[in-house]
Amino acid sequence: MWEIELGRRRDFLRQSPTLLPLSHSERNLKLHGMLVQIYKVQTPEEAVALARLGVDHIGVLVGDGAFPRELSAERASAIFAALPPGAKRVALSLSADPAEISRVLELTRPDIIHIGAAVELFSVRDTQALKTGFPDVRIMRAIPIVDEGSIECAKDYRGVADFLLLDSHEPGDRQIGGLGRTHDWSISRRIADAVDVPVILAGGLDADNVAAAIAAVRPAGVDSKTKTDRADGDGKDIDKVRRFVTAAKLTTSAQ
Repeated sequence: MWEIELGRRRDFLRQSPTLLPLSHSERNLKLHGMLVQIYKVQTPEEAVALARLGVDHIGVLVGDGAFPRELSAERASAIFAALPPGAKRVALSLSADPAEISRVLELTRPDIIHIGAAVELFSVRDTQALKTGFPDVRIMRAIPIVDEGSIECAKDYRGVADFLLLDSHEPGDRQIGGLGRTHDWSISRRIADAVDVPVILAGGLDADNVAAAIAAVRPAGVDSKTKTDRADGDGKDIDKVRRFVTAAKLTTSAQ
């Protein structure tokens, strides 16, 4: 009888679908839920309002004015100081100068530093040096999603970055992202599956397309800037952010 039972078990195993291991982003999703990241916050009051809506990562662009809507380190620090416990302070630097990024870190003391310079201007080695110099700060590296080469680019940051932000990119731009348009999500999905680093999907996301984006890529988090701005571009549209957060969180809980 035991031979018959053993045969049945073998047949069952042959017929059962193979269970593929979860990607790092999917494991993060199951443990922590969908992360929501919003840029570019301009005031302490705005930051507190977003945190109350359930935004996990409060993003501030910090710099010396070389890029539009950059805030001084002093203003960024005031925004970060206003945040309630639980909300993560994310400083975005578009600079390719290691000394400038170090200055931002020293003056603002964020939880996460988001490196947004083009990958040809700020290398993996530069990123590793930054991580070594500031071991208590998590590194988020923007990855330009352009073509198949983007996958290998993302792989280069394994063991270096704590997050990868997958964003649309115009070749030749000094920075990654800020275009307000989507990209080929199939490439982002392949990165999420292949790289053992949590990915945050960005690029033209709003309340109307974030559910489809999550289903297509299965990221650890989603990011919005342009599509949740006010019509005049001066500050965040709180209602748009509310709808974005709700759509992202409800999509996650339904899966």
